Amino acid sequence: MGNLMRPSFDEERALGVRGYRYIAGIDEAGRGALAGPVVAAAVILPGNCKTSWLDQVRDSKLLTPNKRDYLFKCIREVAVSVGVGVASHEIIDALNIVKATRLAMKLAIEQLSPRPESLLIDYLLLPEVSLPQKGIIGGDARCFSIACASIVAKVSRDRLMVELDTIYTGYQLARHKGYWTPEHLFHLYRLGPSPIHRRSFQPIKDLIRDET
Repeated sequence: MGNLMRPSFDEERALGVRGYRYIAGIDEAGRGALAGPVVAAAVILPGNCKTSWLDQVRDSKLLTPNKRDYLFKCIREVAVSVGVGVASHEIIDALNIVKATRLAMKLAIEQLSPRPESLLIDYLLLPEVSLPQKGIIGGDARCFSIACASIVAKVSRDRLMVELDTIYTGYQLARHKGYWTPEHLFHLYRLGPSPIHRRSFQPIKDLIRDET
């Protein structure tokens, strides 16, 4: 089972054969959360990436927090370039979560230097970015660059939510990172929405309606 879920360099190699050198894997974290931003990462890896930790990389959801932190450091050390983009809860409520996710991805891409020549994206396509691109369903489990981006996005967002927990106390944001968990819902119904809860998401939308 572990081998089946191990991401490969197949997509990167196929693009390399076609002459692409700088290939960015892109993924997001926080799309399904009830609070906080959506965070995207873009990662360009060396063409001949060979390090001792390669076989440990997986979709970030399959890794422990300690393993993600370790790999986050490893990825940043070896990558040609890493970009992180953030779309706030206000942007999510104003645009909708899909458009906000695409914006975060675009912001992450814009941070990359050198500029990528082709994009491998988990699930989505970015029509607003004029680069060759491929959206891969389950890309964070199948494609190595996207898996690395998923780790960078997840760790970056988790650290941001830990910081926000010190500002918006009582919700235990550092524990559940704003996701839909029984603990989060308990505190949400007990305290009502915080300023960083997404007003366009249920059940926050109903809670706000009940308060008016």
